[in-house]
Amino acid sequence: MKYNMTLTPEEEGILNGSQGETMAKVIKTLVLYGDAFGAEKFVDVTAPGHLVTSFGISVLKPVFSIMNELIESGLKAKMPFTLDPRPVDYDNVKCNFAQKFVFNKVIYGMQKPYEEQLKKLGLKSPKSFSCTCYLDEVGNTPKKGDILSWAESSAVVYANSVLGARCNRNSGIIELFGQILGKVPLFDLLTDEGRKAKWIIEVKTTKTPEAQILGSAIGLKVMEDVPYIKGLDKFLGTRLDDKVKSYLKDMGAATASNGAVGLYHVENLTPEAVESGSALIRDDAKVYVIDDAELERVKSSYPVIWKDANAQPERCFIGCPHLSYNQLIEWTQRFESELKKQNKSKVGLNTILSSAPEVIEHFKKDDKEMYDKLIGLGLKLTSICPLMYMNNPLCGSKPVITNSNKLRTYTSARYFTDDEITAIAVKGGF
Repeated sequence: MKYNMTLTPEEEGILNGSQGETMAKVIKTLVLYGDAFGAEKFVDVTAPGHLVTSFGISVLKPVFSIMNELIESGLKAKMPFTLDPRPVDYDNVKCNFAQKFVFNKVIYGMQKPYEEQLKKLGLKSPKSFSCTCYLDEVGNTPKKGDILSWAESSAVVYANSVLGARCNRNSGIIELFGQILGKVPLFDLLTDEGRKAKWIIEVKTTKTPEAQILGSAIGLKVMEDVPYIKGLDKFLGTRLDDKVKSYLKDMGAATASNGAVGLYHVENLTPEAVESGSALIRDDAKVYVIDDAELERVKSSYPVIWKDANAQPERCFIGCPHLSYNQLIEWTQRFESELKKQNKSKVGLNTILSSAPEVIEHFKKDDKEMYDKLIGLGLKLTSICPLMYMNNPLCGSKPVITNSNKLRTYTSARYFTDDEITAIAVKGGF
């Protein structure tokens, strides 16, 4: 095999079959991946992995075949990994008979056997299904400088930006191969040069920008480049507390889905920006100014792709990415306040909040009063991926609203700001 990467004698041996034919295929795939992006060598993975393929979707037969070959060869991840959310939760996200049939027989019919495969390959626990694996409750929180083999765009951009770990935007299965080998090719966001900003984002709004719209504006402008954001610390402060982390989680998810951002820096706030400041900005960096008018322009550009643009919403999803513990409390308080304002006791629209299983467990156990209040307001709590739910054509064709720019981008869901969606959900429609 011809390749450009420099391999150690051990890596050469693996490529030539010293650890078996299947492991040779694993490293060969990663070498070809590295060559495609100009990687010079491998570097060691230093923290647990996160997989993006959490769903036993029937058309992924090649994936199931690869998993079987890995298992039969006795291979598994070097460290226990976490996984994106499960696709369905019939207790909290109701489906009719036809919708369930499509989920169980047509779309996710391989869910149970696929989860058995994942368990054998190193799944951390049956609860480890969340796109926010980095939250304390979930426990897959890398340290600054850790080298990761992750996929899931919103998790990668958070790990790189808020935690200062290093990870490329890998695809599904590639991230698993890196975890099995314990090494990933060195290129792009794993390098100092690759982490420098090609864009300066100047935030000049009159109030705190809506995280989802700000992230959308940045992603649409810079695409896959690294932005250095100035002026946001004026609103968020300079301390990475839980509230700020939640804001950056949502903003980052929008940059990664509306564009392809894998890393951003926020002046005076994110770890590398605090450490290195403007040294992170390339000399040829472009400038993009975001003011109130620009945010309104971006929001107004979102299309309404419902079959009937004038329909009333039938369902509301909040929590894509999954909500943090802090956000569950904030949303409960937000809805409680809006219900009082509208003189109602329960929300008028089927409204579902998504969060990680461990976060929900923590919420139920340690703040039972707030949990009971949330349920009493007529809200539902689930750990599914709303995007996976919307993949069902019988569900995705319904008029759904969301405050998530990621869900808006990948499905027919219609976007509204936090304040707008709260008012609509309580009222029961427009």
